[in-house]
Formats: sequence, structure tokens, C-alpha cells
Amino acid sequence: MSKRNTQSAKTAARERLRVEREREAKRAKIKRQLTVAGAVVVVLAAAGGIGYAVVQANKPGHWEAVKDEKVVAPGNTTGTDGTTVVIGKSSAQKTLKIYEDPRCPICGQFEEAVGTTVKKDVDDGKFKLQYIGGTFIDNHDNGEGSKNAMSAMGAALDVSPEAFLEYKSALYSTKWHPEETDDKFKNDDYLIKVADTVLALKDNASFRDAVKSGKYDAWAVAMSKTFDNNKDGVTGTPSLVMDGKKVTTPGTENPPMTVDEFNAAVDAALKG
Repeated sequence: MSKRNTQSAKTAARERLRVEREREAKRAKIKRQLTVAGAVVVVLAAAGGIGYAVVQANKPGHWEAVKDEKVVAPGNTTGTDGTTVVIGKSSAQKTLKIYEDPRCPICGQFEEAVGTTVKKDVDDGKFKLQYIGGTFIDNHDNGEGSKNAMSAMGAALDVSPEAFLEYKSALYSTKWHPEETDDKFKNDDYLIKVADTVLALKDNASFRDAVKSGKYDAWAVAMSKTFDNNKDGVTGTPSLVMDGKKVTTPGTENPPMTVDEFNAAVDAALKG
């Protein structure tokens, strides 16, 4: 073999080696770029996930958002946002205000013991009844049942004052009223189940749609605000007020919890 051929072979070998090294360097560069790009994607995805989580966490809950919605007032109401609910004969000279929270266990005891008497007195024209509903128990445990039940009561009130009173009585009954620690009223299906015990509400499509859609949710919040801003000095439930004065068991500051106590307290209030 000549020296020329030997030199040519060496030159060719070095060229092939150079080309291979360049290819390897290019592949390594591309690999690094892909690795960096992948890391950026992961970081961006993580940041996006964190951002989404933060946005979701800061979004107002349903009942918080409802505060800014336009109030749809139920039928059979008057006043600002329909928060004045007065039931009874126009001929009745005086009005008994009743302050209640749907989840209040003492309200349940009051309604069970005295509710029938209250309704009879209203029907007889002894006095008109003004309902003011509060939802402060929800604030104690971050619940929703008081507000949700209030909304459903608004749907019942839209049907008729009688349906409202009967539904309120059913909600407070021993059979259906849950323990204060059990936020059962937040469940629409449960509220509808209770409503099916009231003839005017049983299988009532309009009532059911209103409950399911939350038609009167904003009204429930507005009613609760009326309770919070009351001028009668009421801070707990049940509370009864007539002519700006609390109606209590004679000799005490407690609401009347029996028929006899109620009759005595109301008769004294009616005399002024």
C-alpha cells in the first residue's frame, strides 16, 4: 500500500469521527433543550394548578354570592325585598311578632307546644302574626340549613299564608326537626319530603322548582338581615314582641313555652 492511500484513509477516518461527534453534540443539545422545556411545562402546570386552586378557594360560596343577587320576593309579602310577612285578619287590632330560626331546637319545642294555639288565635282574629326569620345558627357551624329552610318557607309562602304556617309547623315538628348539630335542612330533597306532608305543597311542581332552583335564596338572606337589624332588641329565638315590648312568661324574661303561659302573656300584652 502506498503512503498516499494510507494518508487518505486516515483523513477519511478523522472526517467520519468529526461528523459523528457533531451529530452526538447536536443530539445532546436537543436533549438538554427538551429537558429544560419539559421542566418549564411542569413548573407552569404546577403554577397553573396552584393558581386555579387559589382562585377556587377565593371564590365566594353560594350563600355569600347570593347576597349580591336581586331579591325575588315570594307572594303574600310586603315591604323592602318582601321581608314583611304579616298573616291574619285585617280587623285584628294588634300584631304579634315572632322571631325564629329554622334550626332552633327551642323554637321546635315552642311550635310543638303552642303553635296550634297561635294559629287558632290568628284565625280567630285575636291578633295578626308577623314572622321574622333569622339564620344565626348557620353562622355558628358554617351551616346552610337555616338559610335553605328559610328559602323553602318562602316558596311555601308564595303558595299561600296557610301553606307557610303549616309548612313551618311541619319543619318544627318532633318527627322532622333535626338536632341542632345535624344540618339536615341544607338538603333540598329533605325539605321537599317534609313539604309532602302539607296538602297544599304535596307534589306541587311550582313549590318544588322554587326549592330546587333556590328561587328565594336571596330573599332568605334578606329576611335574615331583617332579623339581624331588628329594633326590638331580639338576639335569640324564639322571641315574641307586641307593641315593641317582649312578650314573656309573667315574672320572667323567658318566652312562654306552654299554652297557659302563652295565653297569660299574650292577654296581658293585648291589654297593653
